[in-house]
Amino acid sequence: MQPCCSAIPSPSSSISSFISEHPSLSMLEKRCTTMSDLHKLHAHLIKTGLVKHPIAASRVLAFCATSPAGNIDYAYLVFSQIQNPNLFAWNTIIRGFSKSSTPQLSISLFMDMLQFSPIEPHRLTYPSLFKAYAQMGLAHDGAQLHGRILKLGLQSDPFVLNTIIFMYANCGHLIEACLLFDEDSNFDVVAWNSMIMGLAKSGQIDESRKLFDEMPMRSRVSWNSMISGYVRNGRLKEALDLFHLMQKERINPDEFTLVSLLSACSCLGALGQGEWIHAYIEKNKINVNTIVSTAIVDMYCKCGRIDKALRVFETIPNKGLSCWNSMILGLAMNGCGKEAIQLFSRLQSSDLRPDDVSFLGVLTACNHSGLVNEGKEFFSLMTGTYKIKPTIKHYGCMVDVLGRAGLLNEAEELIRDIPVNSDAIIWSSLLSACRTHGNIEMGKRVAKTVIELDSTDSGSYILLSNVYATAGHFTDAVNTRLSMKEKHIRREPGCSLIEVNGVVYEFMAGGRLHPQAREIHSLLVGLSSNLRESGYVEHGPSDVTNSLRE
Repeated sequence: MQPCCSAIPSPSSSISSFISEHPSLSMLEKRCTTMSDLHKLHAHLIKTGLVKHPIAASRVLAFCATSPAGNIDYAYLVFSQIQNPNLFAWNTIIRGFSKSSTPQLSISLFMDMLQFSPIEPHRLTYPSLFKAYAQMGLAHDGAQLHGRILKLGLQSDPFVLNTIIFMYANCGHLIEACLLFDEDSNFDVVAWNSMIMGLAKSGQIDESRKLFDEMPMRSRVSWNSMISGYVRNGRLKEALDLFHLMQKERINPDEFTLVSLLSACSCLGALGQGEWIHAYIEKNKINVNTIVSTAIVDMYCKCGRIDKALRVFETIPNKGLSCWNSMILGLAMNGCGKEAIQLFSRLQSSDLRPDDVSFLGVLTACNHSGLVNEGKEFFSLMTGTYKIKPTIKHYGCMVDVLGRAGLLNEAEELIRDIPVNSDAIIWSSLLSACRTHGNIEMGKRVAKTVIELDSTDSGSYILLSNVYATAGHFTDAVNTRLSMKEKHIRREPGCSLIEVNGVVYEFMAGGRLHPQAREIHSLLVGLSSNLRESGYVEHGPSDVTNSLRE
């Protein structure tokens, strides 16, 4: 079926002429950058009656539905006031919802278009629908729309077919995506990118890289997809290596590339690389939106440079909640508990409302700094004043807070009061506290619970062994370790990463492969001794000590 010719908007020359004749529409095109600006112009269009003209209404709708500064809910209100919306209006509102947090509404609008409108869908209508199905993960429903495409004879349209491949790949239906992709060797870069991304969300990162290497021409999106795929699959070194190759081929990164790289640096602790990326952003004046700025703050926090993280944080004009949360948690994880609490207080005084992540950050601060009373107050504030339902992570923080303070009975009571089923991790936290404070009886009881929840968890056996060892019950400690061996339960070796002079080194617990392993272990023994002499008390088994024993 072909679209009704009368539904297609006027040629661009006519539209430009019409806009130039009305200053308010010219302002909408050139000066409208916020919804506040749009509200003023929209009010003027309503007052003058110009809003009833299809071109004027479509310009307002387009800004609200597709502009980064728009508002999809307001767009729907505008659309609902248009009498007999034309094809452009239908496509615009469907496209807007397909990119929103409620993509299912684009499908509902499409059904309304079919049932209640004389306007027939156009080939440009369908890509938005496939993107909506991709976002919702509904490949089965998307396949029904694919059937409609075949009936309409649009399967050879590259723009439509690209989004069908994207939908299947994004939903993990790689067989269907590959069948379509293999039918034609003349696909453009969009289809290649869709396959690369699809293979990477499904974990087939090596197949994704093979396809990437075979691409006849790679766009920046191709590089971003591959780098992002490596990061999401934990292949962080390869993400950085690919970025260096990207530079050699003189492909300039954008904000999407750099966010992925900053995330990799955060996980690797690659401070030097992260600092270089930050300098690159500033030197090349790359758009620093809320996502980029938050990634920079997060990178410095996780690399231990809390001073630089704070400097960046304070220069951000319009901080998003995720940025506040990253900074609060960064301060907490770097031992700046009081500063994290002060920042949380600033957040409460701002225009933003703390969420569950904000409270997780401030509870972590109380945990790491041993602030028991403050932790109880924040937990009560979260559930009482803010009406936020605690997750298992919030309860875990509180158990740690109480356990570190030696309030073991209170911690156990809190676990038993959790409305959801508690997991082995939260009980292991209490078991670790039993070890720290030498409570053997509770430790045995808690260890039994942990093993019942996860009989293959090596950590619970090791913690119980350490409980016995701390109390001087060495026979029981050895028997616990032997029980592990009899049940063929092995402890996964811990892994840590550190960057020195731009090179990232990986260390495994008990590892002896590094050429300077003896000197490194000797230094760690000295550091552990100095920490104990300074009054440090371990909370849980020491990976350093255990690795040396092994």
